[in-house]
Amino acid sequence: MMKEVILIKLGEIVLKGLNRKNFEDKLVKNIKHRLHKIGAFKVKNSQSIITVTPVFDDIDIDEAVECISKIFGIATFSRACVAEKNIENIKETAAEYLKDQFAMIGSFKVEAKRSDKKFPLTSPEIAREVGGYLADTFPEVEVDVHNPDAVVTVEIRDNAAYIHSGVLKGAGGIPVGTGGKAAILISGGIDSPVAAYMMAKRGIELTAVHFASPPYTSERAEEKVVELLRRVSAYSGQMTMYTVPFTKLQEEIRDKCHEEYFTIIMRRFMMTIAEKIAENNDCKALITGESLGQVASQTIGAIACTDNACEMPVFRPLIGMD
Repeated sequence: MMKEVILIKLGEIVLKGLNRKNFEDKLVKNIKHRLHKIGAFKVKNSQSIITVTPVFDDIDIDEAVECISKIFGIATFSRACVAEKNIENIKETAAEYLKDQFAMIGSFKVEAKRSDKKFPLTSPEIAREVGGYLADTFPEVEVDVHNPDAVVTVEIRDNAAYIHSGVLKGAGGIPVGTGGKAAILISGGIDSPVAAYMMAKRGIELTAVHFASPPYTSERAEEKVVELLRRVSAYSGQMTMYTVPFTKLQEEIRDKCHEEYFTIIMRRFMMTIAEKIAENNDCKALITGESLGQVASQTIGAIACTDNACEMPVFRPLIGMD
């Protein structure tokens, strides 16, 4: 029976210096953690490739692929079939593994990558041998080296040969947890969840803070926030959400402050409270979804006044967006 694995290529991580291994180790840990709910997998990092291998044959690879597509730190990945490191087995395995795909395409080409230099054939020779075999096996599919419908890749690595066709795009960024912790002030709009996603992509582990003011805000609004965070957490990993009862404080500000200062004073209190929650969760920064000039409370002066209410740095990844 053919063994199918997932080959993961690293992106920005390969540009790291002496601390590169820390990023790689964290990514491997994140992959293991996220795949745990699907089943048992072996996750191995070797030669700048992370190989994800199902322990049992009944594991749903499609579900694993969906999960891996949402893990930050991965540039690209491929579903691949494992073959023995001899050219005859590679050819036969490639034909068997790709037969369904070849029934739906009109042309192909083969590329080979030989990381194991002890393998007796060179990369061009491997590509020629496998390409010729596939052309003979599927005579209705043409060889087209310039604009093929499918590119078959054969990778010869230290432990095995891998055959795959088609590269899937990963989520990019760097692994969550490598950039520290921060608290995101989350509302029911689209801005703050996008800001959360963007900072998680830069390796930030998130804690969420939501301000609820019933009856001015409904229970349904809070449910919407939970649903938005559930979508973000598919990429960022699990996060804790704190809901702050804000009605009494909001009414006190309304009754005792000038109306023109109501919003800015309210936001200052929100920043102060969020900072306390952040400190209790070992967070080193706050995140908001603010965009410069979007509303009256997001002018340069208003933002500066809001920031003065807390000592932590405040990240605003959407500041220049509309």
